[in-house]
Amino acid sequence: MRKPLILGISGASGLIYSVRILKFLLEANYTVDIVASKATYLVWQAEEKIKMPIEPDLQAQFWRNQAGVAKAGELKCHRWTDIGASIASGSFHTLGMIIIPCSMSTIAKLSSGLSSDLLERAADVQLKEGRPLVVVPRETPLSLIHLRNLVTLAEVGVKIVPAIPAWYHKPQTIEDLVDFVIVRVLDQLNIDCIPINRWKGYSDI
Repeated sequence: MRKPLILGISGASGLIYSVRILKFLLEANYTVDIVASKATYLVWQAEEKIKMPIEPDLQAQFWRNQAGVAKAGELKCHRWTDIGASIASGSFHTLGMIIIPCSMSTIAKLSSGLSSDLLERAADVQLKEGRPLVVVPRETPLSLIHLRNLVTLAEVGVKIVPAIPAWYHKPQTIEDLVDFVIVRVLDQLNIDCIPINRWKGYSDI
């Protein structure tokens, strides 16, 4: 059985990134531990007019429904307040953690070593244990404070993958644009489970 991958979801716009990356990970039979911040509940209501359950088992079914994956893979959800959860300990082995989307508030706390909830604690654990941590900031424009916080994280090995799509793979839908970003995110963990036209040089044009 593969080690679990932690999927952190913070209160930034762009929940479609979370849904799509979960879809592909579950379809590839990965084990995923989700922790969503308190603000994520508000974003679901604001963007989709949907109420996300708080209770972990109901939330797991909620995420499966959103991703359209009923049974494949393994999925476990954690309350943002559960600082005694498995993912809060360095002794719990993981493949690493992805925070997608990642708010600038979360970036600021991680760069300062603060852990006010389970999402931030789980990310801090990846840092102290030397495991991969990938953040997908979704904010524009970036202030100097934002940039300095991102540099601090990059200096300690965090992979920064902004939600910036490309067009050379000739996207036809919003999902195509989203999936390009997700591919780049998963590349940071050497996970290749999404079919996409990768750049092969100008001869392909």
